[in-house]
Order: sequence, then C-alpha cells, then structure tokens
Amino acid sequence: MRLRLASLRRTVKGDLRVEFARQELTSYSGLELLRRYFALLDLHRRIRQAFSAYGLSGDYGCGRLVLLIIALLVVGARRLEHLRYIAHDPLVGRLCGLARIPSDRTVVNWLKQFTQEALQALISLNSTLLYEQIERLGLSRLTIDVDGTVVRTGGAVAWAFRGFNPHHRKEPSYDPLLAHLAQTGQILRLRNRPGNVHDSRGAVTFVRDLVRELRDRFGRALPLEFRMDAAFFQQEILTLLAREGCEYAMKVGFWTWLDLKALVAAQTRWKCVDGQVSCFEAQVPVEPWGLTLRVVLYRKRVRHETRKNFQLDLFSPDDGHFEYSAVTTNKVLSGPALWAFMAGRGAQEKTLAELKGEFALDVVPTNHYGANSAWQQLSVLGHNLVRSFQLHTLATPKPRSLKRTYAYALHSMRTLRFLLINRAGRLTRIADRQVLRMTTNPATETLYTQISHALGT
Repeated sequence: MRLRLASLRRTVKGDLRVEFARQELTSYSGLELLRRYFALLDLHRRIRQAFSAYGLSGDYGCGRLVLLIIALLVVGARRLEHLRYIAHDPLVGRLCGLARIPSDRTVVNWLKQFTQEALQALISLNSTLLYEQIERLGLSRLTIDVDGTVVRTGGAVAWAFRGFNPHHRKEPSYDPLLAHLAQTGQILRLRNRPGNVHDSRGAVTFVRDLVRELRDRFGRALPLEFRMDAAFFQQEILTLLAREGCEYAMKVGFWTWLDLKALVAAQTRWKCVDGQVSCFEAQVPVEPWGLTLRVVLYRKRVRHETRKNFQLDLFSPDDGHFEYSAVTTNKVLSGPALWAFMAGRGAQEKTLAELKGEFALDVVPTNHYGANSAWQQLSVLGHNLVRSFQLHTLATPKPRSLKRTYAYALHSMRTLRFLLINRAGRLTRIADRQVLRMTTNPATETLYTQISHALGT
C-alpha cells in the first residue's frame, strides 16, 4: 500500500523550549552491565586491598576513584574536567558507588599522591586480573609484541623531554614501553619513560621481569613468543630470551657491521613468498657478540623508489625496485610463515590507536610524573577490563592464523559504546524495586539479554 506524502512529513514552526530539571535519567544504560561484571570480579574490594598499604588519602576512597576514572573513559570522556558533565548521571554514580561525584581538582590531587610503590600495586592488580583472564581462556601460547609509543606532553610537564618523535621533533614527550598480548589485544605491562630515550632503553629489565612473572604464574609449559622491531636487536635481549626458553622473531637493521647487504647482493636464488615478496635465509655470525643467528632476508617488489634509495644499486634497473628487510628468529618457521608471523605485529598498532583515541592514553592530566604514570596505568586497566568483559560475554573465537593476531572477534570501543554503553534510560521504582527502563528496541533488548545471561544475572 502506498502511503500519502502528507503522512511522511511534519511541519516544524518554532524552537523547542529547553529546560533542565532533576530527573533519574541516564545516557549510559550499558554501565549497569559493566557494573555487574565488575561485581563478578569483586573489583572494588581488590582495588582497596591493593592500595591499603600505601597511604593514598581522601574521603572518596581509592576503589571508588579508580572506578570513577574507568567510568569516565568508558563513556567516551577524555579529560578529568569532563567529570562535571557526567556528575549527575545516576548510573555513573552507581558504577563507582558514589552519591556525589568529586571535582576534577580532587581527582588530580589524589593522582599526585602516587609513589613508585603505589604505582607498582596498580601494575600488579592489572597483571593479576589479566592472568586470570588468560587462565579462563586456556590459551595454548602467549604471543607478545613489545614496542614503544610517543605521548606528547607540553613544556611544563615533569620528566618530559624532546626525543625521537619524527612528526613533532621539538615537542617534549613521554615514551612508554608496552607489552601487547596478541591473542586478546590486551596490555600485559606498561612502563612510562621520558621522551628522550631510545626504544630499547630499559627493555632488558622490562622483558626479564615480564618473563619471570609469567613463568611464576603459568610455569614453563605455556610457550612464550616475542615479536620486536630492530630497535630491540641487542645482545642482552637475545641472550635473555634464549636463556629463558622463549621463542622470538626480531627485525634486523641493515647495519654495516652485519654485512647483510653483501649477502643480498650475492644471492641469486630467492624463494617465493607471494606475488610480490621473496626470501632466502642464512646463518649470520655476529662476531662482536659471539653469536651465530638464523636470519631470513626478504625483498618486496615496489613501484616507487625506496626510502633513501640505498638498496637500489644491488640490482640492475631491469630488475625493478625492491624494499629489503631481515628477521632473526629461533622459531621453526619457514620463510613464508615467518613473513606472516611478523606481519601480525601490525595488530598492536590497532590496539595502541584504541588506547590513545578511546581510552585517553595520550592525555596528560597533570604536570606531575607520578600522576601521569598512574593515568596511563588506569587507561590500560580500563582497556583490559572492557576487553575481558567482551571475552566473558560477546566474543567468539576466530579461525587460527599464521599472523597470530586476535584469537577472538572483538568490537572496538567506539562500536561498543554505540551498541551497548551510550543508551538512554530512566531509573524508576516499580513494586518497591528500582528498575532501569529503556525505549523498546528489539536489537538492543536481544543484546542486553545475551550479556545478562552470560554474566549469570
């Protein structure tokens, strides 16, 4: 039946009158499901217990303030001054157990109380929650990507220096080092550093502590494999990983002291990886370190001149342009399989982009180094908890891949906000019980019911 045009249109002749009144309305109905998951983890008590010995004072309590910052990040706010815009939302207060939301100045003062010991307690809490998640999933191996990232700060921030940011060379920054778990897209560990250090600075201690902690928790039966770029190609790291029984694949630079260029120039037979990439492998002696490494060298045909063009004189112009790369590994993988495995490192860039864009890792809330480091750890904690929430309720396994990327189909935080978190609702009292009521929407109702069943509520 064809409808009349008049039934499809409406006339708008004036502006709506805007009024503000105290009502039990929420813009974030999905926080109730997240609160149930936090209750399942007994998160509030565990946060209080973690900080009980470190004297972080305040009337609101450490557990509630940590949950408040996580709620702030989950709903999409990026700065502490945004607290005033969610201060009267009943579900925000319900999630963190507060009748009155503190001001941004109160939260900043609390963050500035963080010492190295309190920061370590927050790191340990995050690790414990993540290790419990790994045990629940029963992962057969852990694939860990180690890399640094740049956080621009501004000139008045403590321990921020000009460093190795190629796009903003003159701006002070931090350079946190992260360990990314490829199977779930979560962050195993983060260590904040000044911006004027090389990516590998402190990496030996960082990796050693991480490996020993994982060994203490899971034993040596759970294989650990690391992927790193050429910045971590160091004798101490290679020796450490070999001694600890860890597998690794690491990019190698074409430094003159390794003489990889001569190997490429002398090679006449290359093994096909795909239509554009070919490879060969060699045993490369590293005399200064007393090591002999298995190195797989790759060339990729491109239609443009390579960066700096230092590789183009290896072949005649009739051979076209190639980009070369090299990977050293102790894994038993063929050249094509190793190429796919190293390509899987790209998934961590997606995780870092979500941490910065959706969980405000790139925000610097204070001029205090300890407070800013605590903010980074809270950003990671929020990200890991939301991923664990999905793994507990919505995620489905993905087919296995040589790239070793996400083992489960996961929603981005932006999608999760649209589907679940940012849903309007009203708190009403029916038969002497509070009820959260939302508008009728079959898709939303199905999703909420699925998650409630998964949480056992």
